[in-house]
Amino acid sequence: MDTGTPHSAAANSFQVMADRPAPIVSLKEISKSFENGTTALNDFSLDICKGEFVSLLGPSGCGKSTALRIITGLTAPSSGKVTWPLEAPQETDHELSFVFQEPTLMPWSTVFGNVYLPLRLKGLSKKAARGDVMDALKMVGLAEAADSYPRELSGGMKMRVSIARALVTKPKILLMDEPFAALDEITRFKLNNDLLELWQSFGLTVVFVTHSVFESVYLSNRIVVMAARPGRIFSDLNIHAPYPRDEAFRTSTAYAGFCREISETLHSAMTASET
Repeated sequence: MDTGTPHSAAANSFQVMADRPAPIVSLKEISKSFENGTTALNDFSLDICKGEFVSLLGPSGCGKSTALRIITGLTAPSSGKVTWPLEAPQETDHELSFVFQEPTLMPWSTVFGNVYLPLRLKGLSKKAARGDVMDALKMVGLAEAADSYPRELSGGMKMRVSIARALVTKPKILLMDEPFAALDEITRFKLNNDLLELWQSFGLTVVFVTHSVFESVYLSNRIVVMAARPGRIFSDLNIHAPYPRDEAFRTSTAYAGFCREISETLHSAMTASET
């Protein structure tokens, strides 16, 4: 059974990433088991390099969200090690931000107040933070909504606020756990485009969890396909398509081909999960 290399059909259009520069974060032989006996991850090793847009793609229960939480430190691995090779060994502030599936906004606070929150927790006064907060809101096209409340916003606008809140600390790495899954298709496409523009404009490193083959191919320059029970990496693939990407790419034969071959790889991973 092939558990880590793309099958021959996919190999025609994809290459396993090799000879990458030093990673910004490295997960080595990570395993995670919960008290109920579930093993979410087993022998999970992954390097994320500066400037990459990496999607973790796989079925429910394959440990995608757990991997993100281990990177952030929200969840500790049962075994294995997370290192930050570009930082000093004693460094604990890894300049990362997390965007959850739901916007998780404070309903009693304005858009400005929600975006200001991470800076307030760092001890920065509202006056001192105003410039950074407004810059983050401008990035997501919501500067004029600074005094609005979450109840006055659409689902897409709420997610933009969540992204602005993540960007306001100027992170080096942005972790996103299916942030657009609950949105309608039109809004999702628009936010995909906006996210790519932010990624390119500000030199972010993005790790993006999704169930969608189509979304992963559109956004990513690298897709890590995972298998479940236990969660592990099945294939680590590079998408050979230039940026910027737009609607012309989304309707191209190249995009359709990438989606078809990623779908075949995902199907193989799911079959491996059932054995």
